[in-house]
Amino acid sequence: MHKILAALLALSLLLFAGVAMAQDKTSDDGINDAVRVKLASDQIVGTMTFNVSVEKGVVTLSGSVEKESYRSRAEKVAKKAKGVKSVVNKIEIKPRTTFK
Repeated sequence: MHKILAALLALSLLLFAGVAMAQDKTSDDGINDAVRVKLASDQIVGTMTFNVSVEKGVVTLSGSVEKESYRSRAEKVAKKAKGVKSVVNKIEIKPRTTFK
């Protein structure tokens, strides 16, 4: 009887640990990492630098890009990361300046 209870307790602990680890992937830190990986892996905006912050699943993007299409693309890519509830896009459009 004690062996059965011990086995059930061990199984319960393993299940609880598994649920806790699964939830960690959708923690703000996990979402931040996922968004950064998605942005860096993207063929269009992957070479650009963005600031990413996450609070309660809401991702805020900031930084600057040359075109509206890059700004929109970064938002679209960020929304695809697991756990993202919404994206606040504060990326500014700053056309490249040329020196004469």
